[in-house]
Amino acid sequence: MAFHSADLVGSMIDLRSDTVTRPTQGMRAAMAKAPLGDDVFRDDPSVLALEACAAELLGKQAALYVPTGTMANQIALRIHCRHGDELVAHRRCHIFNYETGAAAALAGVQIRTIDSDDGSITPAALAAQLRISEDTHVANTALVAFENTHNACGGKVLDQALVEASVAVAKGQGVPVHLDGARLANAAAASGRSLQQLAEPFDTISLCLSKGLGAPVGSVLAGDEGRIKTALRYRKMYGGGMRQAGVIAAAGLYALEHHLERMVDDHHRALRLAEALSQIPGLSVDQPDTNLLYFEVPTDHRLSDEAIQQAMLERGVAIHGGGRRFRAALHLDVDDDDLAVAIEAFRAVL
Repeated sequence: MAFHSADLVGSMIDLRSDTVTRPTQGMRAAMAKAPLGDDVFRDDPSVLALEACAAELLGKQAALYVPTGTMANQIALRIHCRHGDELVAHRRCHIFNYETGAAAALAGVQIRTIDSDDGSITPAALAAQLRISEDTHVANTALVAFENTHNACGGKVLDQALVEASVAVAKGQGVPVHLDGARLANAAAASGRSLQQLAEPFDTISLCLSKGLGAPVGSVLAGDEGRIKTALRYRKMYGGGMRQAGVIAAAGLYALEHHLERMVDDHHRALRLAEALSQIPGLSVDQPDTNLLYFEVPTDHRLSDEAIQQAMLERGVAIHGGGRRFRAALHLDVDDDDLAVAIEAFRAVL
């Protein structure tokens, strides 16, 4: 169901996504005083500071600021692949499902998929899908992509030992690996591992600043200096070259410096919401690893999907869903009082 901005004013509690967060007062102050330059000329000090901070946190040589996570992922595909190559990824990953076919349209890459309930890619499953051959009938595997946390599988945190074992299979065949780490900060908060530890196995990593970290816009792509130098060219080609981008980059830098530790609060609230929803008869509720909570209503529920969303909206809560499956995303704009209101709304509607 589509919501309009007029529907989401005042005291609306927006659980549709963690992308809806608004800049905090501290973030706004950082944006207002950010020193600026021209990032296409690579002399915006706020952008350069953000990139240096992100590279250090992720344990990589360099990073590049881009407008969106989709652009970060698609630039990574261009870095690693040639037209006609093949990407191996999870069947429910963002790159395959939610980037408007950009892998084919922009990079000329086809995608070969592996499925699992939790977003994991096992070494055996990966080994069976890799195609490294001189056979002219098949596309060669040029890249393997992982996603952590895995959105469509319930915001699950990938098992790091399993990730490392699967990465070893790919690299053993000379195939590089990319991590769609849009919500990697959530994975770090939930697992107790650092961003660097989670990013270490990968050649390139995208990290979104505008989800749980709370910046209004932007992602970073990190990797070695050579790949990020190439990424800069593709960013310009894809229309991602921005000028005085330090105004928004300052928000991302503030998020990395101030919002990493607080993300566990969102996870705790997701658990509390899951517990409350589990007490509503008929609902099937996934146990959340992080800030994303998925639940299903019975097919014979008296309300349609659209009616459920409208009824929630009338009680001051916006949620996202379809096909009897819904998602509630907890984030820094939802506090304990908001959660209490949301729980009462769910009880009244469902």
